[in-house]
Amino acid sequence: MDADREQDTQQRAGYRRSAGSPRGEARRRELLDRVTDDLAVNGLVDFSLRRAAKAAGATHKVLLYHFDGADDLLKQAIQQLRDRRTDKALAAAAEEPARRTLSARVRALWPALTGTEARVLDQAIGLAVFDPVRYADFGAGASRQYLPILESLCPEGWAERRKLEVAEMVLGVLRGFLIDVRTTGDPEAVSAGFEALMRALDREEAAEE
Repeated sequence: MDADREQDTQQRAGYRRSAGSPRGEARRRELLDRVTDDLAVNGLVDFSLRRAAKAAGATHKVLLYHFDGADDLLKQAIQQLRDRRTDKALAAAAEEPARRTLSARVRALWPALTGTEARVLDQAIGLAVFDPVRYADFGAGASRQYLPILESLCPEGWAERRKLEVAEMVLGVLRGFLIDVRTTGDPEAVSAGFEALMRALDREEAAEE
């Protein structure tokens, strides 16, 4: 990706960006959808402007017309993958009646978090660890997006501080489970840990009764 970044710097001035017209925005969304679909299948390894152009059925010049280089395109595609996963998780959690427990709602969204986007988004977190300045949005941005969702699953009567604390715990633990699935290949161990988290959430909720 570094080679693409350098090439972008040299060439960007030669291409004008999409001005945000309806037609230009529609084309940008079409290109982004195609690149995002490619990322979902092939991951971030060896991502480049050349590969993105091939996936989009366009040239790198066309991509540079609509996006501010390879990093910008990658960030927007990662955000789109994250949005897809968030939409699925919210839909799954919404199917749980409000009277159900917090653990039941977290259990309902777990399959959505382990879907097709999970592998690529785990790789994005790895990039954030490797280069926190360049890829800060891949780490902190994900937390900012997911925390409000997890807070919304908490009982309404809880104080906002308590909701945040529990949401932070759930996010950290689930993120660890996702990484364990990728690195250890031991789903049974992850399943055991997940059940322990469910019991912990039940105890947290029961403390108010």
